[in-house]
Amino acid sequence: MAGRLILETERLLLREFDEDDAEAFYPLVSNPDVLRFTLDPSGGVSSVEQALEMLRSRSMSDYRKYGFGRLAVVEKASRQLIGFAGLKYLEERGEVDLGYRLLPTHWGRGFATESSRAILQDGFTRLGLSRIIATVFPENVASVRVLKKLGFAFEQPFEYEGHVLAQYVINMGEL
Repeated sequence: MAGRLILETERLLLREFDEDDAEAFYPLVSNPDVLRFTLDPSGGVSSVEQALEMLRSRSMSDYRKYGFGRLAVVEKASRQLIGFAGLKYLEERGEVDLGYRLLPTHWGRGFATESSRAILQDGFTRLGLSRIIATVFPENVASVRVLKKLGFAFEQPFEYEGHVLAQYVINMGEL
């Protein structure tokens, strides 16, 4: 059973994760290439069971708590889950963050930009947000390029867990 459909783009379906997604989600939280530019506190998981627990405690919990969260990105043509993208409320900062992660076989094909544009539009219209941030390692040039393409502007550097990160921001009306 697939999670509830939230958004659709030309090439993608963006839907809520459900427990049946654990196996397809596992490479997104265990592949070192995918994790290279993340601050995933788990440092990656080592089993599908751990991936399932991560889905339950993060995305699925966020849907219930906030009414939004990271969404499964499904390629229409193949019907395969190829990544995730979505908004996350950062309680400790009082900000809503855009995040995305794709399998390496789907990098460089515009999927991060396409999914993120739909998510931002939804955040500003349906959710009524006025500001959305994105946090990135400055050396992650592909992700910085996506953010700039979407209209994000560099706001400030900041240190988190010993890493210097860049915070980008987009306000309603700038998409």
